[in-house]
Amino acid sequence: MTAYVGGAGSDRCLVRVCRDCCCGTESKHPGVDHDGLLARLEAAVAGHARVMRSGCLLACDESNVVVVTPSPSGRRAGGRPVWVRGVLDDAIVDAVAAWVVRGGPGIAETPGAVTEASFAPSGLATTWATV
Repeated sequence: MTAYVGGAGSDRCLVRVCRDCCCGTESKHPGVDHDGLLARLEAAVAGHARVMRSGCLLACDESNVVVVTPSPSGRRAGGRPVWVRGVLDDAIVDAVAAWVVRGGPGIAETPGAVTEASFAPSGLATTWATV
């Protein structure tokens, strides 16, 4: 891992939050405060990452899905996008956010909670649309 120089400017992670057909919906995950979790994530990574709401990432069986894409520095250091499943409570949101603040993929060691929740996307999940 390389030394993290900061999250300012364009050298920031991108955090994609799936919000479309089932991720982030009351019908699939009743009782989950989806808007509150998204606001918590956005507030926690402010200045360290860009949070983007995406259309369906074609990983519905894993919902709620968040994809953490490395910063340019993280990519140069070997980081690759990390797909995280089951982002349905404060604990996993906080684990993702703390990791991103520390630099995310390629820069900071992946926390155990994020590693346990990570998965390989299907071959179909290669594109997204902003919602």
